[in-house]
Amino acid sequence: MAKQVRIGRTELYVNPIGLGTNAVGGHNLFGQLDENAGRELVRTGLQNGVNFLDTAFIYGPKRSEELIGEVVKESGNRSELVIATKAAHKFVGDDVVLDNSPAFLKQSVEEALLRLQTDYIDLFYIHYPDKDTPKYEAIGALKQLKDEGKIRSIGVSNFSLEQLKEANQDGYVDVIQGEYNLLNRKAEKEFFPYAAEHQISFVPYFPLASGLLTGKYNIDTVLSENMRKRPNFQEGVYEQNLAKIDQVRKIADEKGVEVAHIVLAWYLTRDEIDVIIPGAKNSNQVLNNQKTLEVVLTDEEVQKIDRIFQA
Repeated sequence: MAKQVRIGRTELYVNPIGLGTNAVGGHNLFGQLDENAGRELVRTGLQNGVNFLDTAFIYGPKRSEELIGEVVKESGNRSELVIATKAAHKFVGDDVVLDNSPAFLKQSVEEALLRLQTDYIDLFYIHYPDKDTPKYEAIGALKQLKDEGKIRSIGVSNFSLEQLKEANQDGYVDVIQGEYNLLNRKAEKEFFPYAAEHQISFVPYFPLASGLLTGKYNIDTVLSENMRKRPNFQEGVYEQNLAKIDQVRKIADEKGVEVAHIVLAWYLTRDEIDVIIPGAKNSNQVLNNQKTLEVVLTDEEVQKIDRIFQA
């Protein structure tokens, strides 16, 4: 069993390598998804030490939560698992709008509980901020649900620092989820100081930068036009990024692991990060992500990687 870590000041204890599940039932995000493969990758995770699952209403929509609910119920060990989900998206006719109103968040939690087939959600996030709701009012509604035992901890995702401060004016926010990886380290200046001061745990998404930080790309890789439009893959920048990743590859080769394992292990050396949630599209990727736990980086290696990717 992997060593358990505490998420910030919550009472949630998890394997630090969780599982991002947007490819489990996320039919609106990925083409040609096989739901049985999705169920199986969650099963594989649960059978191999993963106990932190990250999902959201909008993955599917709804379907990711439903599939996870099925597998968790079948596993029979709900009390040993930590489930995070998120809401903010509301369908109005053909449009999707963001809603952080207390009434909508309370309704969202009730509906997520049914889909997940559980009595409580361990970590509930406001997925995106809306324009109108005062953020402390939105969080106040989640605090009521926490007091009722329907959720165990409170998170926000995709908030600006100002929105986070407004949300946390009563000190109720436990977790902030935002974009962070070695190629985009803005969060270190924007969020880490505040998170550290207020004991808020930072959970990064896009930790492998659309696969670039896995080391699977090289100078001969043929990139689609769409890929070339992404900032990290643009001409000139892409080649510089590959050169940096090659330096990490040397460390990985010395340890007999993959570039991704080194990158993910480096994130866990950050004081503000307790857990990471790499995604997976099949069971092999779930197992491969867990190899990160075998990586031990020396202080010198941590500092070297920091220097290679200085923002």
